[in-house]
Amino acid sequence: MIVRLVKMTFRHDETETFERLFYERQEKISSFEGCVSVELLKENKSHENGVVYFTRSIWNSENDLNNYRKSEFFADTWKSTKALFAGKAEAWTLELASPEIH
Repeated sequence: MIVRLVKMTFRHDETETFERLFYERQEKISSFEGCVSVELLKENKSHENGVVYFTRSIWNSENDLNNYRKSEFFADTWKSTKALFAGKAEAWTLELASPEIH
């Protein structure tokens, strides 16, 4: 299982548009094969250059995530999302640390 975090900074006047876009598409993202969950998080303060959001999605495998990222649905969603950015997005693909070590 992997966790995908994506940090995005949006122009102040585009936050409502982005939230609407996310919530309109959240269920379809969640229905992609291998997607366990997807949620939207918002930083609790605003910055001069924009408002920071994170998406956190959990996938059964990196292959499942990559299949989603290759889809036309993702391409359309990402294109619409990028148009609202105030800066470049950052992304991390993480896995849970092994509990056997502790």
